[in-house]
Amino acid sequence: MIKKISTLALTLMLCASCVSKKLYTELEDKNANLKMENRSLSDELEQLSKSNNRLNNDLEQLQSAYEKAVAERDKLQTDYKAAESNLANLKASYKALEENSSAAIAANSQKNRELLAQLEAKEQALAAENARLETLKKELENRSQRVAELENVIAAKDANMRKLKNAISKALTNFEGKGLTVEQRNGKVYVSMENKLLFESGSWYVGAQGKQAVKQLGSVLADNPEIAILIEGHTDNVPYKGNAQLSGNWDLSTKRATAIVNILRENPSINPENLTAAGRGEYAPIATNETAEGRAKNRRIEVILTPKLDEISKLLNEI
Repeated sequence: MIKKISTLALTLMLCASCVSKKLYTELEDKNANLKMENRSLSDELEQLSKSNNRLNNDLEQLQSAYEKAVAERDKLQTDYKAAESNLANLKASYKALEENSSAAIAANSQKNRELLAQLEAKEQALAAENARLETLKKELENRSQRVAELENVIAAKDANMRKLKNAISKALTNFEGKGLTVEQRNGKVYVSMENKLLFESGSWYVGAQGKQAVKQLGSVLADNPEIAILIEGHTDNVPYKGNAQLSGNWDLSTKRATAIVNILRENPSINPENLTAAGRGEYAPIATNETAEGRAKNRRIEVILTPKLDEISKLLNEI
């Protein structure tokens, strides 16, 4: 009887090992895909920022061209008035000379014709310049409107992210001083939780206090469906010597990030399509690994919240 029970236990252990290996492989593939998607989103955000700078430069160039065109128009108007004055003087001279000399009259007539031709040419040039100035003005107005719309959208998203950051800080007030920080930078909100709040050493099982913090964070994220949620796992540089199923710190950080994703997925109001889990291992430290305090800060989970950029992309395509 004891022999049968031992055989059954051995069989169950072998089956569990196979399932864990399969799960690990799936998570590893998913992690690679999600990291590529994260890099793509970061590149897109950087590209949008460059486009915004380029549009501002274009706007300045258009403004300069507009001011130059105004100056040229004013010069043409001055020349036009001077030509009119010369014409009036020549007409007066023509009237005086008309009584004295037919030759002088003929010469003045030729001059009058030349001046009239010059005046007509200047009128045409002034009309063309006014038309060009009006076109530049309309283009400047259109570009200014698009840039203003883009800036308003960006400002609105920044305001929404500030509101989100404040809501998260309020929801997680009970965890202040326990290895949790919330900050906003580069248009994103970063929620950092040290491992002492979430995991035991070498484990990816989330404790009761950590699970409560993640669920309270999830209650805020559920009210913000337009936010992309990236969960990054980080470790220190001490080689991992725990579970033989893991190859090292990178695997451990990935499993920890996935554990946080699984807790957030328990909230049915959070769209799984908004969630991304990624392991960074020891390669993105925020403190030195030479001290125990620094290593503790490096062992963390970072939840990075990014606004979706569909509306900004649409405005850029319209410009």
